[in-house]
Amino acid sequence: MGSASTISRQPEVDNTMSDPTSRPPLVLGQHDFATVTETVARIPERPGTTLAWKLSFAVAASLATMFVVLTGYLFVTGIGIWGNNSPVFWGFPIVNFVFWVGIGHAGTLISAILFLFRQHWRTSINRFAEAMTVFAVVCAGIFPAIHVGRVWYVYWLLPYPNPMGMWPNFRSPLLWDVFAVGTYMTVSVLFWYLGMIPDLATLRDRATRPLPRLLYGLFSLGWSGSARHWHRFEKAYLFLAALATPLVLSVHSVVSFDFAVSLIPGWHTTIFPPYFVAGAIFSGFAMVVTLMVPAREFFGLKDLVTLRHLDNMNKFILATSFMVGYAYLIEVFMAWYSGNKYELFTFINRALGPYAWAYWTMVICNVAIPQLFWFKKCRTTPWIMWIIAIFVNIGMWFERFVIIVTSLSRDFLPGSWALYKPTLIDFLMLIGSFGIFFTLFLLFCRYLPMVAMAEVKTVLPQAQVHHRHAAEEHAPSELEYAR
Repeated sequence: MGSASTISRQPEVDNTMSDPTSRPPLVLGQHDFATVTETVARIPERPGTTLAWKLSFAVAASLATMFVVLTGYLFVTGIGIWGNNSPVFWGFPIVNFVFWVGIGHAGTLISAILFLFRQHWRTSINRFAEAMTVFAVVCAGIFPAIHVGRVWYVYWLLPYPNPMGMWPNFRSPLLWDVFAVGTYMTVSVLFWYLGMIPDLATLRDRATRPLPRLLYGLFSLGWSGSARHWHRFEKAYLFLAALATPLVLSVHSVVSFDFAVSLIPGWHTTIFPPYFVAGAIFSGFAMVVTLMVPAREFFGLKDLVTLRHLDNMNKFILATSFMVGYAYLIEVFMAWYSGNKYELFTFINRALGPYAWAYWTMVICNVAIPQLFWFKKCRTTPWIMWIIAIFVNIGMWFERFVIIVTSLSRDFLPGSWALYKPTLIDFLMLIGSFGIFFTLFLLFCRYLPMVAMAEVKTVLPQAQVHHRHAAEEHAPSELEYAR
């Protein structure tokens, strides 16, 4: 195989055509089992790194370092360095928390649900999505911990036996988040790691240097590729997929309960669980497209991650955009239909009040711009879909901002109203969280197989077992045996 730069200059091949007599290929080019392994394995096996990767990693690591420094400054100084005030006690940290939890939902959907429904187009993108899920949940878990103020008491949220005889308050929504995110993180890491074991064993067997051979051998858990190992692997993978599937609905539903169980106008509504889940899948698929378009270009993976994969994900984005837009309309309708003047004022204030700019940014990015995916050219042109996905992520962040800030800044008593103005520290910590995310993602791209080699090989023509010739060969003996 050629270098990554050579492969990345290959022209795009459109394999999105719809032919009722035959399915378009999921892997392009003259690939067999060996070339798929070579295409994916050459990236972590490369002795050095490219200049583009070094520059990207330097920027991401610098932003992550900035986040760590600002977190230390927060611990020393206090949460007064944020823009939080009364009554907006929840600001950027909870906005960022809900945003990052939502980003991780596409990984579970692509990996678990599409696996259970035997959607073979997931094979080239599930590793991307699973990794994105893990890294997004890492970023999400930071913000509730530092938002409590006295972070050295955050261990009180954990239900462990202690000599003080003090147990967590299980009626607190903050504790629900601990269990939801903790469960989601555990299952996501197990699912991601289990799927990588056969590929880690492949890298172990191909490694020529002692340290990579040792590390890949350690984490491949003695995988030999025997029939017994494959049997156990497939059973465990199916079990984890079935276990992870309910998490798509449950985790972000629990996050939505942080708001829905309160009496704040704009929050106290039963539509929040399905609304939050649809929005999470919406933003998650947008982030997968955002990461995958440049990754397949720079690492030479166009033959494995084809336009058909991107086209299918863009259709998911279009469908969930309608769900999110429908939720926006239903919220306004229910505020009017309920006859509750506080609810109605909240939604009028969102659209026409001091934060109207954020509300209409949310509507344009989440409802209007994704409609471009009705056109096939937009769904199959990488730079167009990448820009649309960026706008979707911006819109989903603003959705969380609108839900949290506009509802808190205008509560029941006009005498307690106050505008929320984020500080420079708020913005820098938001940017720093992206630095943590991209630092982890770049390390994943460099040292681990980005594409599931073992799963991609199952969709190659060579993997299809043909029984016809075998049946013809054994038919006479079986007939004689029947007689």
